[in-house]
Amino acid sequence: PPADATYPGQSITQDDYERLVRSAIEFISTSSIEKIVVSRMTETPLPAAFDPVATFEHLCASYPRAFVSLVAIPAVGTWIGASPELLLSVDTEGLSTMALAGTQAAPLDDNLKSIRWADKEIEEQALVSSYIRTFFQDAGIDTVRETGPETVQAGNVVHLQTRFDVALPRPALQDLAGLMLTSLHPTSAVCGMPKDKALAFILANENYDRSFYSGFLGPVNISHQTRLYVNLRCMQLRNTSASLYVGGGITAVSNPQDEWRETQLKAETLLRVLRTTHDLPADSPSGMVPTHSQPATVTS
Repeated sequence: PPADATYPGQSITQDDYERLVRSAIEFISTSSIEKIVVSRMTETPLPAAFDPVATFEHLCASYPRAFVSLVAIPAVGTWIGASPELLLSVDTEGLSTMALAGTQAAPLDDNLKSIRWADKEIEEQALVSSYIRTFFQDAGIDTVRETGPETVQAGNVVHLQTRFDVALPRPALQDLAGLMLTSLHPTSAVCGMPKDKALAFILANENYDRSFYSGFLGPVNISHQTRLYVNLRCMQLRNTSASLYVGGGITAVSNPQDEWRETQLKAETLLRVLRTTHDLPADSPSGMVPTHSQPATVTS
């Protein structure tokens, strides 16, 4: 990894994260805000023979429906991830985006029809869908085709997803795409809603730098196609360790212990690939290594 990559912040304990979740619930209960996404970073040691390319290839094989990336960016560092969330897609056929929210463990038999969602997850996903729907209405777009919500699998977890597709002439699509990036990012899947109030809470309370986590990345205007994905299920690679980033959408009915378990499930997306690729035991440590703390940022 580049030597100038900044260290992002501080790993926190389960008690600290649950305390942050309770603060978010209290803020939601005393304000007009509907959802806040609070995240955490955890540090895990890399195996001595760690091979980023082999890990990338294993991620591609393990998560064929995710956007798998391995990137090195000056002053940002080297990152690897497998994101399930499409932020924006533009091609000759039109424009697409999605509302992705709600998380639970994937069934062992991969039978998605057996999945049942609690009211909290249904509400959270409905809020995200409503947010995107309102954006299109405010932009004067009345030709949106909406599909879902439906259960989709992303590795070892499943989510609720609603897809939005718009067909417009090419110049209008480009204008709409620019407006979407300005209006929707950071998305409600990594920030909350209303966006400004949720972001203010995150900056005041998360107490670490998200760096490239919750930004976006992807191919731009290659063969007349653009695919931008929210940088989720990702980790920053260092010389002997990796910083994993995970978060959860908090609403008024959230349970702090459940939210902690959800972040553990999301971390497994990458941890189990690390273990499998490098033949580590299932209980290989992903310890909390304290580092210095600095103000949070949400970047693209």
